[in-house]
Amino acid sequence: MTTKYAQTWDLDPIFRGESESTTLKETLVNLEKQLPLLKKQILALDTTTDVPPLKDWNRVLEQLQQLDIQLFEANSFIYCLEAQNMNDEKAKALRNHANQLSASFQSVITALESQVTKVSNKYWEQLLADPQIKPISFYLIEKRQQAFEKLSPSQEELVSDLSVDGYHAWEQMYYAIVSGMKIPYDENGKTTYLSVGQAANKLVNPNRSVRQKVFAKWEEAWESQAHLFVETINHLAGYRLQLYKHRKWDHILKEPLAYNRMQEKTLDAMWNAVESGKGHLSQYLKRKAKLLGLNQLSWYDVSAPLSENAKQITYDEAADFIVKQFGLFSTDLAEFAQHAFEQRWIEAENRSGKNPGGFCTSFPISKESRIFMTYSGTTQNLFTLAHELGHAYHSYVMKDLPPLVQNYAMNVAETASTFAELIVIDASIKQAKTKEEKIALLDDKLQATTAYFMDIHSRFLFEKRFYEQRKQGSLGISQLCELMEGAQKEGFAHSLSQYHPYFWASKLHFYGTDVPFYNFPYTFGYLFSMGIYARALEEGASFASKYVELLCDTGRMTVEDLAARHLGVDLTQPDFWQSAVRLSLADVDEFLRLTE
Repeated sequence: MTTKYAQTWDLDPIFRGESESTTLKETLVNLEKQLPLLKKQILALDTTTDVPPLKDWNRVLEQLQQLDIQLFEANSFIYCLEAQNMNDEKAKALRNHANQLSASFQSVITALESQVTKVSNKYWEQLLADPQIKPISFYLIEKRQQAFEKLSPSQEELVSDLSVDGYHAWEQMYYAIVSGMKIPYDENGKTTYLSVGQAANKLVNPNRSVRQKVFAKWEEAWESQAHLFVETINHLAGYRLQLYKHRKWDHILKEPLAYNRMQEKTLDAMWNAVESGKGHLSQYLKRKAKLLGLNQLSWYDVSAPLSENAKQITYDEAADFIVKQFGLFSTDLAEFAQHAFEQRWIEAENRSGKNPGGFCTSFPISKESRIFMTYSGTTQNLFTLAHELGHAYHSYVMKDLPPLVQNYAMNVAETASTFAELIVIDASIKQAKTKEEKIALLDDKLQATTAYFMDIHSRFLFEKRFYEQRKQGSLGISQLCELMEGAQKEGFAHSLSQYHPYFWASKLHFYGTDVPFYNFPYTFGYLFSMGIYARALEEGASFASKYVELLCDTGRMTVEDLAARHLGVDLTQPDFWQSAVRLSLADVDEFLRLTE
């Protein structure tokens, strides 16, 4: 059967030769030479006068941005290599090299932070007013503020160097363990061994007996490796807490809030609104259980389709549908998605050996992106594909901005992706041919709402409580399971009959070292995009250009300023969040009405 679009990506336009790429190796070697030289140039900047040497500052900041995007390009490429083949030993060696370079780059940033803390206010104001520097002034102001809250430059440099074989190594250890895991699956008298990614796909099988069987083996698999994961998660947390202690940071959310450029007041307002909506969302879970012939859903039923005859969508059908629906909002968005499919920016093939999950990563020099997922023909796969294309579009509209203001945080990153997903989900519901199909699609949409309101909240509760308890010492396997199950019960408002106590081991987000608290930004992005989506529906086609303007500002202002400027709302107050929650829960009413 011939297909219109390839389901494997083409990495050669970035670096030809994949993990054998000579160009990639040359880039890494060049970075190894250039980063120490740049650090010396930054430390040589004269900071003792009231008049900054603007020519020197412009030179080093331009070079900083060029080396930044070279390292980002290389890191993104290696990430793709690791994802497409978890057993690529050469990619692992490249990752080790790239991690060393990331530490060197961080020492360059530490040098920059050191210099900007030494200058007088007069010097600083003149520096920021320079026409070449002004476009990246937000980044510099942020770095200066952060530098005052850190250790001395020499200590911060030591932290960065030690983190390669300490902190970041624990994340690599986690991936190494997961890549070797095989989960047995019995079918037609034959046992096959599934990768973690393949087993995860079976957990949403339409047949409940299949889900039950796989979930039992899934829990066993994570339990069998729990003695390794418990060491990994404890040491990761211990490292963070010790660093916070020495920096005199007494709040475990200080780093994630700073990283996401948001205030704690905003986070609290968001979670309070979410909590207020859980009772209504629980009605959906009760009705879904009834439709599946159950008294209560189990953890593995939440994302299950309602029918064993769930509609299958080919990859080509998914691509064409996405492009068409994107076009109804923005011609530019549709043309971008079409280009991504035609140029093989997407790795979607369903095969063993791949990493579980999905992601989008950008290449700032090539001005392209690559999307990774495993496509198996479900509507959820369709929505994931749209979601990741939203990420890619976000990078695309920012591609010509100065590199230092292209670095947007995770919470606003999830805005563009969720917005794109909403376009496709709502179009699917509107075009449903039968009542049953509409119910199934509403269920798919409400599964996402459940994930953002309940699952993500349970992850946040677990991680916050884990870090608080970890201050007193390492936690054991049973303690982590108890903490996880308790957080899930609270997060899901006690709506399930069975939970996933080993979720702390199976969820890779708990082990990432690049983004602390890899949880609440998802809920932020979902609700923030809800508000933007409501505005788009209200204003029609004219909103497309405003949307691009909003995305372009995501790397150069706080989320509170972003919302005030582009939406005219105050994120620290409950109003915006409550209206977004109400909008998302309107689907519950429709679902209940159709399934009476």
